[in-house]
Amino acid sequence: MLSIAERHKYILDMLNKNGFIKVSDISRELDVTPVTIRKDLKYLEEKKLLYRTHGSASPVNPHTADINLQEKEKMKISEKQRIALAACQLIEENDSIIIASGSTAHTFAQELNPQGNLTVVSASLKTSLLLSGKQNIEVIQLGGIVRKNSFSVVGDFAIKPFDDMTCSKLFLGVDGIDFDNGITNSNIEEAILNKKMMKSALRTIIISDSSKFGRRGFGKICNLDQIDVIITDSGIAQHTATAIEEMGIELIIV
Repeated sequence: MLSIAERHKYILDMLNKNGFIKVSDISRELDVTPVTIRKDLKYLEEKKLLYRTHGSASPVNPHTADINLQEKEKMKISEKQRIALAACQLIEENDSIIIASGSTAHTFAQELNPQGNLTVVSASLKTSLLLSGKQNIEVIQLGGIVRKNSFSVVGDFAIKPFDDMTCSKLFLGVDGIDFDNGITNSNIEEAILNKKMMKSALRTIIISDSSKFGRRGFGKICNLDQIDVIITDSGIAQHTATAIEEMGIELIIV
């Protein structure tokens, strides 16, 4: 049987390798009781080496904050550009797409240069202004209450137009991707709008850097199995990538 120090090292090694651990898995692998593993996790959390959640643990606090868009635009710049370029490859002639709010979604809009006609329904004022100056793109700007943190609209006036439209694809930036909690956003009103967008789109495409895996926002958008495609960067853990593909979700890693 492993010593306490050896158990702690094993737990931290597995966290580093997989990005998260479950109490039940570690208990079985080390042949000790779940109570013992919970005590280990509590000790390691007190040492600020991990963050405990219900029945599991992660290297960092999985809960996300509602960060200002200008701050988000300074993060993971190269990863967002690669993700955006890959997303552009999914655009087809005469597509009608929805672009949700967020820094990755805006980077996607920056890279959009369609050869044929493209209709874009946009929740972001900043994205609409950018796209309105591009060739072959017709922009439909949603109305509603403007969120200063994201320069995007929410509320009933933003939601209502989707009762009368069907789009080919939704490109959705998110704050959290978690196997237990699903796809989440840090703002509940944006999450509600995102749900409505999904109902009006034939395919939902997540565009998100790998830091969002294992994270949880305040507002739930949907379960992970409701997503068609995820485009992310090479920082995604191998076990996470395998699990996503086993769910039947198309995974594009850039």
